[in-house]
Amino acid sequence: MSNPGIPAAGERVAGRRQTGRPLPVPGRNVLELILVRLPDLRKSDRRVAEHVLSDPQAALAATVAETARHAGVSEPTVMRFCAALGFEGFQDFKIRLAQSVALGLPATQSVIDRDDTPQALADKVFDYTMTSLDWARSRLDHEAVAKAIDILSAASRIEFFGFGASGIVAADAQQKFPLFGIPCGAQTDSHQQFIAATMMGEGDVAVAISNTGQTGVLLEIMQAARQAGGTVIGISGRREPAMEQLAHHLLVIETLENTDIYTPTISRLAALVLIDVLSVGVAMRRDAAHQQKIVEMKRLLTDMRSRPHPRNR
Repeated sequence: MSNPGIPAAGERVAGRRQTGRPLPVPGRNVLELILVRLPDLRKSDRRVAEHVLSDPQAALAATVAETARHAGVSEPTVMRFCAALGFEGFQDFKIRLAQSVALGLPATQSVIDRDDTPQALADKVFDYTMTSLDWARSRLDHEAVAKAIDILSAASRIEFFGFGASGIVAADAQQKFPLFGIPCGAQTDSHQQFIAATMMGEGDVAVAISNTGQTGVLLEIMQAARQAGGTVIGISGRREPAMEQLAHHLLVIETLENTDIYTPTISRLAALVLIDVLSVGVAMRRDAAHQQKIVEMKRLLTDMRSRPHPRNR
């Protein structure tokens, strides 16, 4: 008996060829595609990927044999690399690579090398970060963002939930509570988070943050908040079914996350930016009196910072 939602053998699935290979996403930059798939490639295929990322122009001009020689692999490995990305062959791959190079993305998106100088390292991290944030911005669903701002603007209380790097995002969101204009919480202990979720009610909003959308404890907290009567907003790096089912409203902030040991956590930065968008969006919905309070708060904060410390008098 087949499972519901799982295609039978030989059935064509949207986004895949009958061979089972994933189709390259239409319009997606090949260099970005390689970065996303890099952690999942075989070791030898990764050598081809890293060679292409390090010098896309040279890879574009090379033959299969030259690519294999420069990457230190066999010619069949180059062909397997192309197939792993979903291309029909090397020529199909090069056509898409040419389109990507034409977009002018920086070649410094290449993987970080342990021999990189501090300057090269800084250039790569900054270029990779800015490119990934631009990628996230271009794919953000603006209607979904507007809906989330509507929900948050009408909330009587907001609780932010997250673990690890997502916990940092939750804490940052809670720190922006003056912009939201209502009580905001971000418990750090999992038990306290669960308690806060179960105590939610009508008018309260739970914002659950998880880049993978698969964190088990967070999913339990989302379910608890929902059962208690709260409205649940999910923020994730991808559209994960479990999180999508538990959230009343889901925001996807897709990045070029690469789990290589030297790669910065872009997903956290993108989520922080999204929180800024939401908090400012809500603040703009508040009345003039609330906005004046924010202006006055910032003035007083500036005065406090500029006052000499008692020890320095």
